[in-house]
Amino acid sequence: MLLINGIAQDYLPATDRAVQFGDGCFTTACVRDGQIHLLEHHLTRLLEGCERLAIPIPDIGVLRDEMRLVGQGQSRAIVKVIITRGVGKRGYSIEGCDTPTRIVSRALYPTFYDEWRERGVSLALSPIRLGRNPCLAGIKHLNRLEQVLIRTHLEQTPADEALVLDSEGWVTECCAANLFWRTGKAVFTPRLDQAGVDGLMRRHIIRLLNQSSWRLSEIYAPVSALEEADEIFICNALMPLVPVREIDGHAYASRELYNYLIPHC
Repeated sequence: MLLINGIAQDYLPATDRAVQFGDGCFTTACVRDGQIHLLEHHLTRLLEGCERLAIPIPDIGVLRDEMRLVGQGQSRAIVKVIITRGVGKRGYSIEGCDTPTRIVSRALYPTFYDEWRERGVSLALSPIRLGRNPCLAGIKHLNRLEQVLIRTHLEQTPADEALVLDSEGWVTECCAANLFWRTGKAVFTPRLDQAGVDGLMRRHIIRLLNQSSWRLSEIYAPVSALEEADEIFICNALMPLVPVREIDGHAYASRELYNYLIPHC
């Protein structure tokens, strides 16, 4: 099912700025028993993305209704929402772009996540690094060429996911997931004020940890910090959590923190 501005259709004008410039933002939600998991958080994420990109704020009530409609009756599925700046003139100027485009679509749930949670995943260090840009860091904008290149390289390896650094060499995220690691009672996740996506499940886990006895820190860390970890897991709104069993041959067996968090995610 696919709605564009509330109408069942599957095409965009070539002049839409999503086509011309990747000018927009998006969020991807999990449907469980017909309900959009973390619905209000997904709507907040879209608002934040529009504000950061200076896109006119869409009607959140309409978006909420469209997401619920697309997810209705699905036991498990994906609902993706894209907000573009809309149709524009030639060139970069946003003058006259007053009506954003809403795209709400449904897709099958990726069942391989079930297998990943059982066996854990392997990560491979990606040679593709993320550019540091505080203006865009954190938000899920439509310019995903870095992730396309990361995924292209990943598919040439036997690994399940990529370990991605920023241009300064700091651990940042995976191709399509955020990253946490634990050493004793101390838990760490990369700072994302310069690069990377501040995912909704990442935010949810941070809230959970801040209300617990675990000690959480958001840090800039080199790859060597992961070698000292007792446990690593990755997360996104669909997984929602998956343990890491090894990174380039370095094995991790503990699931202590994972087992603590998974009932709440």
